[in-house]
Amino acid sequence: LVVVLLVLVPVLAVQAALRVNYLGDPADGTYTRGKDAIWLGHAWVDGRKTDADVRDLAARLEDTGIRDLYVHAGPLEHDGTLPPSAYSGAGEFIAAVHREAPELRVQAWLGDVLATESPDGMRLERAGTRAAVVRSTREILDAGFQGAHFDLEPLHSGDGDYLTLLDSLRAVTRARGAQLSVAAHQIDPLPGFHSFWGTTAGHPKWWSQRFFGQVARRVDQIAMMSYDTMQPLESTYGGYVAQQTSLALEVTPDSTDLLMGLPFYHENRFGHWNHAETVEAAVRGVRLGLSRTDADRRNFGVAAYVDFAATEQDWTSYERGWVR
Repeated sequence: LVVVLLVLVPVLAVQAALRVNYLGDPADGTYTRGKDAIWLGHAWVDGRKTDADVRDLAARLEDTGIRDLYVHAGPLEHDGTLPPSAYSGAGEFIAAVHREAPELRVQAWLGDVLATESPDGMRLERAGTRAAVVRSTREILDAGFQGAHFDLEPLHSGDGDYLTLLDSLRAVTRARGAQLSVAAHQIDPLPGFHSFWGTTAGHPKWWSQRFFGQVARRVDQIAMMSYDTMQPLESTYGGYVAQQTSLALEVTPDSTDLLMGLPFYHENRFGHWNHAETVEAAVRGVRLGLSRTDADRRNFGVAAYVDFAATEQDWTSYERGWVR
């Protein structure tokens, strides 16, 4: 009984605190700033999508706050290279987007598995691998993309090789007048929690708030993957998103676009419960965190993950809750 109580009482206390964090009303004006984004699947650049699909996408995004399209153009090879065949239809897609919705920016979403928790994957500690990633970025910018969006996972807090890579990438994108953006892990809900979770579960999951800030200062946009949170209820999920929004705002410079992720997908598994992680709860949590921390922040938005799994309800919740 003592052991059960030692485990159960802290868990219940945390859940109660998150539910309380979901209470209250967001401040007036905490709506889209026109800096939102959406992750798009690989079908847009491999020939499966047509010009008609692009027209439908443009109509879908019209009168929303979405400006950036993170279209999957990878994955990168473990050695950092990217074969042109991976994005063979990118030129046609980019041209169609610029024709149908010239206000939208098309960024190449480039990801890979890191060899941080298994022997297989990309090794950022290798200078040759980092140099190859930089070359791959030049190549996708040559192909017409207006930015590069990186999602490298699992990325452990404090990874100095990742920061070195970002410095090199920033030099390239700045020289080209392009965007550099990253998908980011969540921030420790309690100080040092990533160390505790890494020791007990073998997967740190979270970043320290300090490391999040170090990453945010090196990029033009940082999009937190504020889903897969292990929360069992809409209220605790929304309270968690409110907390994460505040933590991220505290360390993201005003010059960097901070985007909070919205779960436009539907799964039921450990870490993600579909009934809890709703777009409605996420949007309300984002607005609460923004209201409490920096309600007037202009370089702020949300990012929807992912287009091919989205439902009409997801779009409605986003538009009613955030776009207005």
